[in-house]
Amino acid sequence: MARVKLEMPDGYIYRTELPLRITDINYGGHLGNDAVLGLVHEARLRFYATLGGSEMDLCGAGTIMTDAVVVFRAQGLYGMTLEAKIAVTDFSASGFDIYYLLSDIDSGREIAQVKTGIAFFDYQRGRPVKVPEAFKDKVLTAAKL
Repeated sequence: MARVKLEMPDGYIYRTELPLRITDINYGGHLGNDAVLGLVHEARLRFYATLGGSEMDLCGAGTIMTDAVVVFRAQGLYGMTLEAKIAVTDFSASGFDIYYLLSDIDSGREIAQVKTGIAFFDYQRGRPVKVPEAFKDKVLTAAKL
């Protein structure tokens, strides 16, 4: 079976800590794939907040997720605290990609690699819009961790 592989970026511009809750754990006793998307959603919202924005207003435009890839590297277990690092890459006319590296804060072991495609979106008109220059400026000037 062919496995999906992500080429993770070299540098990250944001980090946060996310505790694994019992609701993140599936019947197999480890982090579920559905919960990973919830965790990166939380990390993304925290990141947007540091830029003074939200999903509905990030530098003057809304955002919408267009795709997602999750690659598990190890099991996430109840009680772990994960470090979530974020990198923003691959700008297009109306969007960009966010890469997330989720690691166990105690051992440093990689738990998951995630990529989401994000488009800027006008919810009133129901269509994509151009990436705001203010967003590009903020991302390109952010310090690498």
